[in-house]
Amino acid sequence: MAKVKLALIAKLEAKPGKESEVESFLKGALPLVEAEPGTIAWFAIRMGTSSFGIFDVFNDEAGREAHLSGKVAAALMAKAAELFAKSPEIQKWDVLESKL
Repeated sequence: MAKVKLALIAKLEAKPGKESEVESFLKGALPLVEAEPGTIAWFAIRMGTSSFGIFDVFNDEAGREAHLSGKVAAALMAKAAELFAKSPEIQKWDVLESKL
């Protein structure tokens, strides 16, 4: 496996009362991510009562950009106004070292 070099983190804040819908949405995204060969690892996480996130890693910029323009990103943005208190905050990171 090639070395993981890049990452994305998306911070998501659920609207009050929408927490279970956000959790279900994230769990339901897994099959879409599994179909992305450039996404090496993907994690949907809960960071508190209404705070969620997505963390994923890639070997190259092509994989990261494919993910950002893929089905999960499109679904996330389509549901943003309904589920989230504010727009998802998406950050691009460089991975210095990793163990998978």
